Amino acid sequence: MSTNQLIIEHVSPFNVSVTVEKLIDAAKQKGWQNPATHNLQQSLAKSGKDVLPVEVVEICKPDYSGIMLEKNDERIVSVLMPCRISVYQKDDGKTYVALLDMSQMTAGMTQTAIEAVNGASDESFEIVKSVVGTF
Repeated sequence: MSTNQLIIEHVSPFNVSVTVEKLIDAAKQKGWQNPATHNLQQSLAKSGKDVLPVEVVEICKPDYSGIMLEKNDERIVSVLMPCRISVYQKDDGKTYVALLDMSQMTAGMTQTAIEAVNGASDESFEIVKSVVGTF
């Protein structure tokens, strides 16, 4: 595992596509939605750039997003939405999963927003841990 306090990275025991599938399945089992998955390797290929596989999985749980969007003071947190999990391959041939520790970004937020962000962050970690193991 690698961490810089804000971004957590962990090796996946699966390839990129299987890791993405398992993350989406794990998220859905916890009541999260998957509004989009972005294949950055394909997107960059259209611009003539050749990169190793990179996919960004968006997940959203209305229980948390609703709390953050219902009131004016919490709506600013929408910049963190939806939650994103990045799955990519490095030169070593291994697949990695990275996500933000959103709880590190709650300074100055309202208590309602802090609770929603922390809940979303905790559950996002649970989803990733269920696929790649413990951090």
